Amino acid sequence: MIVVTGGAGFIGANIVKGLNARGERDILVVDNLEHGDKFRNLTDCEIADYRDKRDFLPELAAGVYDGRVSAIFHEGACSDTMNHDGLYMMRNNYDYTRTLLAFCQQQSAQFLYASSASVYGAGRVFEERRELEAPLNVYGYSKFLFDQYVRRTPLRGQVVGFRYFNVYGPREQHKGRMASVAFHFFNQYRDGGQVRLFAGSDGYADGEQRRDFVSVEDVVKINLFFLDHPDKSGIFNVGTGRAQSFNDVATATVNALRSHGSQGARTTAELQKEGVIGYIAFPPALVGKYQSFTQADISALRRAGYGAPLYTVEEGVSRYMAHMLGMQPAP
Repeated sequence: MIVVTGGAGFIGANIVKGLNARGERDILVVDNLEHGDKFRNLTDCEIADYRDKRDFLPELAAGVYDGRVSAIFHEGACSDTMNHDGLYMMRNNYDYTRTLLAFCQQQSAQFLYASSASVYGAGRVFEERRELEAPLNVYGYSKFLFDQYVRRTPLRGQVVGFRYFNVYGPREQHKGRMASVAFHFFNQYRDGGQVRLFAGSDGYADGEQRRDFVSVEDVVKINLFFLDHPDKSGIFNVGTGRAQSFNDVATATVNALRSHGSQGARTTAELQKEGVIGYIAFPPALVGKYQSFTQADISALRRAGYGAPLYTVEEGVSRYMAHMLGMQPAP
């Protein structure tokens, strides 16, 4: 059996679908469906069972899953960077993860878990080294602290941490304001013919803050690569190695939608001039807590043997918009 925690969520549900594509059906999804709309992410997936996250740990402790689990993909977490409840964040993100790791160690099961690029804070170098890590919020700290725990704990078998950068793609519609900018730009353009970005900040011009935007399709492929290579362990950045601007994402989104309406592509400057790309004031609540630049150093990922090309914003967003418009099935 393969366990996917957060399996009804964004990355987790895409991993479930990716496992299905390989013929895997013996999958236990662990999640919290208090916000029930997440169930839609699993309606085209095949799973063996579902357990609430609050029931799963007592069942682990009782031995219900002893000898049955070959791997855990731990994607479950509170990922709301604006949630400042440190008690909840540490119990949910740090303590829960430690318990799952201990189970996998005892059971000799593979453990593949979601870390986050938020551990780097306001840094400008994104390499998996302690001296470069300084999270800006308690969410980032919860991820950072577990990475530190992994680093200092003697481990056996496979333990892999994935520092996800800005992931976008199908099955994120339930995330609300925490969904990717590509998702929000799609809805803004469809509903009003305009997309809205943050005005300039940290020395960047309007919409020119830059992130490493990575397609969830690539994220799933990387997770499955490590599942297939249980001899490989470590903490790895999961991004493209390219920083692209929010203007790039907006332009790619609009042009993908225009192409499906048989309209020609526009440059960012043309879309700005036409009022299709507009800007709003940078939120005061994010001052000092916002990463204006991220760019994954993926050297360690490449050294581990993952050599597949990674989608650019233009490629990945185009595929995503086709999915959003119902032009292709989810990956």
